Amino acid sequence: MTMAQERSDLLSQLGLNVQNRAAIGRVLGTGSIGQATEGADGRMSATIRIRPDEIAWDPSILVMPHGGDIDLEIINDDLNTHCALLPSNGDRKFIWLVNHSRGRATLNLDGPGYYWFSSPTGNDEGRGLTGAIVVLGDVPPEARLDRPDQPRP
Repeated sequence: MTMAQERSDLLSQLGLNVQNRAAIGRVLGTGSIGQATEGADGRMSATIRIRPDEIAWDPSILVMPHGGDIDLEIINDDLNTHCALLPSNGDRKFIWLVNHSRGRATLNLDGPGYYWFSSPTGNDEGRGLTGAIVVLGDVPPEARLDRPDQPRP
C-alpha cells in the first residue's frame, strides 16, 4: 500500500473526507496524519516534528478524539531555525525552535473543529510549515445554533 493510499484510508476512517470536511485533506495535501494519545485521566499528548530538509510538520494533521487538554512536544530536527505558533483557548502559544531543539506546550481546545498552527518565521508558512489539529466530537447542545435543520444531499 502506498503512503498516499494509507493517507486516503485514514482520512476516510476518521470521517475527514466527507462533505464540508474534505478541505482539510486538500489544503494540507502533504505530510502525515497522527492521532493524539489519551491517558487514563483523559489528558492527551502528542509529538510533532520538523524533519531535516522537509519544511513540513510531521504529522501535519493531528487528530484529537474529543476536546480537552493536550500536551504537545515540538521537535525541530532541521538545520534551520523555525517556531511554532499554536492555538489554545484564551491565548496562543509560541515556541522558538532553533536548529536541533525541542519545546513543550499545553493547549486547551475544548470544542470540535479545525485549529491551525504554523511557523510564521520567514517564509516557513508559504513553504509548507502549516498544519491543523482536528478535534472530533459533537458540539454540546448549549452551543448549537438555533436554526432549522439544513437539507443534506
